[in-house]
Amino acid sequence: MSDNAHNRPGLGIIFVLAGVIAISVNDLLIKQLSGGYPLHQSVFLRSGIGILFTLVLVQYEGGWSILKTRRPFVHALRGLLIVIANLSYFAALAALPLADATALFFVAPLFITLLSIPMLGEKVGPMRLGAVAVGFAGVVLMQRPWAGSAALEVPRIVLLLPVLSALTYALNQILTRRLGVESKASAMSVYIQVTFIIVSLGFYAVAGDGRFAEGQTNESVIFLLRAWRWPTPEDWPYFIALGVNSAIIGYCLSQAYRLADAATVAPYEYVGLPLAVLWGWVVFAELPTWEVWVGIALILGSGLFVFLREQQKARAIARSTRIRGRY
Repeated sequence: MSDNAHNRPGLGIIFVLAGVIAISVNDLLIKQLSGGYPLHQSVFLRSGIGILFTLVLVQYEGGWSILKTRRPFVHALRGLLIVIANLSYFAALAALPLADATALFFVAPLFITLLSIPMLGEKVGPMRLGAVAVGFAGVVLMQRPWAGSAALEVPRIVLLLPVLSALTYALNQILTRRLGVESKASAMSVYIQVTFIIVSLGFYAVAGDGRFAEGQTNESVIFLLRAWRWPTPEDWPYFIALGVNSAIIGYCLSQAYRLADAATVAPYEYVGLPLAVLWGWVVFAELPTWEVWVGIALILGSGLFVFLREQQKARAIARSTRIRGRY
């Protein structure tokens, strides 16, 4: 496939928007189930159901042969990074309001923009770097570093979990861009689903009986370590929806970062911020504090600036190319 086939920013943006919408629904479902099931069970059922849908996409994109890879260790590293990103974020989600957890995670697109410079050789100018700095200021504001432990209502480590998730997620997407020229999006999604299944089964083998959750008071720890139990009939639709969302997320995000530069695609992930606020308000009657509102405004503003700057740069390059083509 030619380089032009892997440089389609418009299509990449469509895929990342679809993936972000699916992520917002996924977060809502995980939080809904966090009070009755352990995280590793939710992850196992989500991935077990999701891989069935992903294998259909494998057949569509070329059949079983596309699952072969010459770089299995890089795929394994990518899978582990996304597992860490998901587990740390979902653990935080059990204790934090949906909008707060999502807002803290949204340092990820900023990490992606910065990491794309040394790891992918992409050019990010000083104006976009300045916008990224504004976005980071918004994330710091949301974490309220001036507040004491009593005022935070959750342990400081819980507030840091979404940031760890953001960093590992950013590294995963950078690896996706590196692998994109030789791996189909559905194949990369299968590798991640398999990694989730293996890790969740490992959790079950060690902590599936819930013995490590006894005596714990931290909601994130309890969510991570409580005992497995068979889902009720009322909860099965949630798990099935999680599985479908898992397939959509894995495919759409892999495809987005295959088709466009990371610095171009990443700002569109900010759409997840207003979606998180909406779900938190409608479903859980949660509204952000003033710090979160200001932080969201800073991040959305910086993301919009990065996008406009990228579009301006693309138009300038296109004009230059047309002029050169005349001589």
